[in-house]
Amino acid sequence: MQKLNNFDARQSLLIIPAKVGPLEVISYLVACPESGEALLIDPGGEALVLLTRLHQEGWRLRWIVNTHGHADHIAGNDFWAQETHAPVAMHRLDWEFFRQPEMQEQARAEGFPPLTRVDVLLEDGHILPLGRWQLQVLHTPGHTPGSICLYLPPNLFTGDTLFVEAAGRTDLPGGSLTQLVHSLQEKILPLPEDTQIWPGHDYGEPPPSTLAHEKENNPYLTDFF
Repeated sequence: MQKLNNFDARQSLLIIPAKVGPLEVISYLVACPESGEALLIDPGGEALVLLTRLHQEGWRLRWIVNTHGHADHIAGNDFWAQETHAPVAMHRLDWEFFRQPEMQEQARAEGFPPLTRVDVLLEDGHILPLGRWQLQVLHTPGHTPGSICLYLPPNLFTGDTLFVEAAGRTDLPGGSLTQLVHSLQEKILPLPEDTQIWPGHDYGEPPPSTLAHEKENNPYLTDFF
């Protein structure tokens, strides 16, 4: 597991990323030290470096949020839920899709635990409070039916919807290039250009990026519009 650099967004907000699991999902521990609350995005495994930091700081994990239901992004759900008693949150459409027996079997075949629990079903526009901050759920289907991004200005956690100079695959079950392009156009492009992009994988230049950079260098944002 590779630990990335911490990022202090606005003094009282901390973003702590770490690469986790065989597919190196970037899990994000987002903390508001002022309130002592934290949120975990995409636990791709136990991510002990993040758990240690959580315990060292005495933060309370308020949410475990999956940007989508692919097995590499939810592999640590049960571990973190048991350790912290935080609820697991996911968009309703991905819960419905990935709890199907055939999708659970596919996860097992890939060596991952299947998706078996979600405590909070999210929808577009859902607000997740974190101390004095709020994260807004943006439903961005395309990579999966229920893919989401989490917007906490000036930060956008994009999961596998948008990478640095790339975007998520659409050739897997539940994927749709048409939906992905529409999501990018309707939900991401209208955001301020100084928005910080925090993706679910590091497939190119190291994150974070900015929306201004992606508008100039990401083919999914330059070639489809």
